[in-house]
Amino acid sequence: MRLIQFQSSTSAGRRIGLELDGERVIDLNAFDSSLPCGMREFLEGGDAALQIAKRALDSGQHILSRSQLSILAPITNPEKVICIGMNYVDHCQEQNVPVPKEPIIFSKFPSTIVGPYDSIVLPTESQEVDWEVELAFVIGKKGKNIKVEDAMEHVAGYTVAHDVSARDWQMKRNGKQWLLGKTFDTFCPLGPALVTKDSISDPHGLGIRCRVNGKLVQDSNTNQMVFRTEALIAWVSQFVTLNPGDVFLTGTPPGVGVFRKPPVFLKAGDVVECEIDELGVISNPVV
Repeated sequence: MRLIQFQSSTSAGRRIGLELDGERVIDLNAFDSSLPCGMREFLEGGDAALQIAKRALDSGQHILSRSQLSILAPITNPEKVICIGMNYVDHCQEQNVPVPKEPIIFSKFPSTIVGPYDSIVLPTESQEVDWEVELAFVIGKKGKNIKVEDAMEHVAGYTVAHDVSARDWQMKRNGKQWLLGKTFDTFCPLGPALVTKDSISDPHGLGIRCRVNGKLVQDSNTNQMVFRTEALIAWVSQFVTLNPGDVFLTGTPPGVGVFRKPPVFLKAGDVVECEIDELGVISNPVV
């Protein structure tokens, strides 16, 4: 299933939907008014909520035209946005650095999240804003000290993420800690849908790519990930309790702007497209 959050001119506030194709969406809140209108709360409902969504899919009722909707990020209010650095073998090779022996963890604030077609706003505080396409997964079941063999039970699904990065703040300022460079407003476009794990052939074997103004700048495969979904969940859950709605960004492949010769950074008027096989495309103008 392809779960989305959307707004409609005919109803107030966020709603949960099922994306059928490029043209049609099932309004899950119209199908069953007991369902919450936010994705995090929907995921907290566990299997019962997912079973309602499956019944709605089979019913073919309450179908809306996608063109009449405003598509939001599939989750807009996670408790945590957990990010993984240096997690692609080919990205490490690009920088001529060793492959990490343990996951490198940092964070973005949830306030960075915007929708799949929303604008990325260049902050006046940075002159070196870069692109990073990433596979993201969303937690669907609470857990602490989760074993690798049990980790996939805690995954709701996957989506496309853009880990927008202010390299001057990440690499030169603030003691070279990454947080500030990663967490300006609008620095985490997500979408277009949360694709449930049973709808993906293999999350660790998907083509992943990024285009800036139509030019292909990143082109790799998630099979290059050093630490995969299960390992990341087991590692991070040693330190923090994972809750439904928590988002993991799993790292970027090579081709980012900062390591080009000369470096290339985003400017107003650019359009960044991030695409992952089976998950879809997000397209964000830079303003």
